[in-house]
Amino acid sequence: MNRTRTVALSLAATVAALAPALGQAAATAAPDTAFLQDPAGDEHAMKSMWTKDDMHKVEGQLRFHPGVQYKTVTRSGPPEAPEWKRQVGDPKTLAWQPSYEFAWAVSDSALVKKALTTKDGNQPIVLHAVLRDAKGAAAGEVRKELSGQPATGRQKVAGNKRIACDTGRYTVEWSVTRTGYGTLTGSLPWDSSCEQYRTAFAAENGAH
Repeated sequence: MNRTRTVALSLAATVAALAPALGQAAATAAPDTAFLQDPAGDEHAMKSMWTKDDMHKVEGQLRFHPGVQYKTVTRSGPPEAPEWKRQVGDPKTLAWQPSYEFAWAVSDSALVKKALTTKDGNQPIVLHAVLRDAKGAAAGEVRKELSGQPATGRQKVAGNKRIACDTGRYTVEWSVTRTGYGTLTGSLPWDSSCEQYRTAFAAENGAH
């Protein structure tokens, strides 16, 4: 019987998991990490903005988790041991189900502008992201209003929107707002191609 798996892993991790069946070349075919990060680069890199009076700084980061979803099918083992059944990915059922991971930091200058900053107090934070297709139409959107948050925090928000494979390039537009201070914005590109997953699953299914 088919069973559904939702995997919020990178293509690299998924293909690596199939490495025993696919061989080393497939395991290294997709070097992407588990997310696309804006700003790119250092794990802790953040975008930042100061309020007009230079007394408060808002920092933000988005990690976009494409998230792959698929069903599995049962396959027989090798000719010498056909009774060794195994579950393999069905490439016909591949789809994306993204989620959005936000990070924020709020700093307040005590006396001197842009200096002697502290990170404390309860913060009202609004998280927002829109996934747009090549024509600019919204294919998915999340918005979350938070109150009483610490000055530094991170939260992952499920997209709850299925995106079909191979439907082109998308742009993730995101923002982190510290209510009363301002809104920090960013964007990053994403390609919805499932080709490398499909190739990996085909190889695991014994295709040549």
